[in-house]
Amino acid sequence: MSFQLMINVLLAFLWVFMNGDFTVGTFVTGYLIGLVAVYVLRNFLPGRFYIKRLYWIIKLFFIFIIELTKANLEVVRIVMSPKIDIHPGFYAYPSDLEEEWEVALLSTLITLTPGTVVVAISEDYSNIYIHGLDMEDADEEIENIKTSFENVIKEVSKP
Repeated sequence: MSFQLMINVLLAFLWVFMNGDFTVGTFVTGYLIGLVAVYVLRNFLPGRFYIKRLYWIIKLFFIFIIELTKANLEVVRIVMSPKIDIHPGFYAYPSDLEEEWEVALLSTLITLTPGTVVVAISEDYSNIYIHGLDMEDADEEIENIKTSFENVIKEVSKP
């Protein structure tokens, strides 16, 4: 991804220097022309086309914002209710992620979401142990994490 991006930016600067017009508009035009060139040459460059990975990174960001908002509203509902009726508990999340940075990212996203805290990670990174503030069903929580965070992290890290 970084190699393709570097080539694209280099082509954009080359376009600016060839035109002799050092403006943002010329750079953006050069960047778009470079993007087309990188797309045409994507089979000869290492990795997949970097815009796809950028798309998945942006999607992961927005999924996190949505989950963060939902979790904040749920915690506010718990705190503001006259009688606190919660079911806290621990559960083991079986992770399919293989890279250390993927597990670290998933753990960080889980911990940053209110109401859940990662308390431990197994030595082989296959299980993440989570404490949930209000969990009716551990399987439902696991499925929610798989569909919201883990699948998108897999797409981001796809070569």
